[in-house]
Amino acid sequence: MAGAAKRPRGLQEKEKKVDWRKWKQEKKEEKKKWKEIKLLRKLEKKRMQEVMEKQKEEEKAKEDKGRHYTVSVALPGSILNNAQSPELRTYLAGQIARACAIFCVDEIVVFDDQGEDSRTVEGQFDGIGKKGQACVQLARILQYLECPQYLRKSFFPKHQDLQFAGLLNPLDSPHHVRIDEESQYREGVVLARPTKPGKGSFVNCGMRKEVQIDRQLESGLRVTVQLDKQQNPDSKIQKGTVVSSNHPRTVSGLYWGYNVRLASCLSAVFAECPFKEGYDLSIGTSERGTCVDQATLPSFSHVLIVFGGLQGLEAGVDGDPNLESTDPSVLFDLYLNTCPSQGSRTIRTEEAVLISLSALRPRIDEAVKKALGS
Repeated sequence: MAGAAKRPRGLQEKEKKVDWRKWKQEKKEEKKKWKEIKLLRKLEKKRMQEVMEKQKEEEKAKEDKGRHYTVSVALPGSILNNAQSPELRTYLAGQIARACAIFCVDEIVVFDDQGEDSRTVEGQFDGIGKKGQACVQLARILQYLECPQYLRKSFFPKHQDLQFAGLLNPLDSPHHVRIDEESQYREGVVLARPTKPGKGSFVNCGMRKEVQIDRQLESGLRVTVQLDKQQNPDSKIQKGTVVSSNHPRTVSGLYWGYNVRLASCLSAVFAECPFKEGYDLSIGTSERGTCVDQATLPSFSHVLIVFGGLQGLEAGVDGDPNLESTDPSVLFDLYLNTCPSQGSRTIRTEEAVLISLSALRPRIDEAVKKALGS
C-alpha cells in the first residue's frame, strides 16, 4: 500500500536472524526426537526378536524333551525254576524288575521256552518241583512291582504268587508318587462314585483329594491323569485330564514304568509285538555272540533285547514249533556277547540283564543322538 509505513530495514533483518536461530534449534530438537524414536523402535524390534527366539527355543526344548523310542526286554519265565525256595523265586523276579526300572525299560516280555503255553496271568503257580507256571508267576510279580503302592489293593487281590512280594525292594520309579509330592502326572483308579451329568468320573490318584477327570469312564480302570496346572486350593477335589500311558514319556521325557506281556514261545515275542511297525532293531545276547565292544547300533524306534534262560537262547529256539532254524543268531539283527572274557562258567539271567543293559546304554544313547542329528 502506498500509504503504509515502512519498517526500518535493520529491524527486519534482526527479526529474521532471531527466527532462523529458533527454527534451527527446533529442527535440531526435532531431529534428536526422531533419532530417539528410531532408536526406541530399533530396541523394541530387537526385544521382540529376542522374545520370539526365546519362544522358539522353549518350544524346541519342549519338543525335544520327549523320548520317542522304546526299549523292550524279553526273557524266559523258566529262570524261576533255578531258585530253591518260594522266597528266592520272588527275590529273583524283584531283581529283574529293579534292573529294568533302573535302565528305563518300557516293556518286559516273559516267554515260554519249555512248552508251558502260558498266555495269561490268571490262575496260580502250582508249586516248586512240578512243571509249574513259572512264566505266570514272574509276570505277576513284575506287574505287582510296577504298580504304584496306593493302587495295589485295587488290582492285586491276595495270591499265592505274591506271598513274599512285600519283602521286595520297591522300584521307586517316577510314577510311584508320594502322597504330598507334586507331579504333573499321576496313575489312578476310576472310582465307582456317582457324578453329575456332563461331569467326568472321580479317580483315586494317591493324593489327599480325589481327582475329577474330563470324561466318564468305567470304574476299576487304571488311568494316567495329567493334573491341571491351575487348581483351586479351597476345592474338595482336584481337576485333571486322562492321557495315554505313553504321554509322560513322549511329551515330558519321564520314565513311566513298563508293560508286561506273556508270549507262548520265542517267535511269539516278535509276532505279537504291540507296535504297529514291529521291533526295528532286535539284539540277542549270548556268550557265542560278537563282542559288544565292536558293536555300533543303527538308528531305531523300538529295540528288543532278548535273554536266554539256563540253557541259553538255544533252548528257546529248540522248544519253538514255529522255528525251523536251530541257530538263534539268525533271528536277530545283532547277536552280542555283552560280557566278554567272563570269569565264571555261567552268567545268571538276572545278572545278564544288568550287565547287558549297562553295556548297551551308551550305544543306545549314541544311536538316538545320531538319529536326531540326521
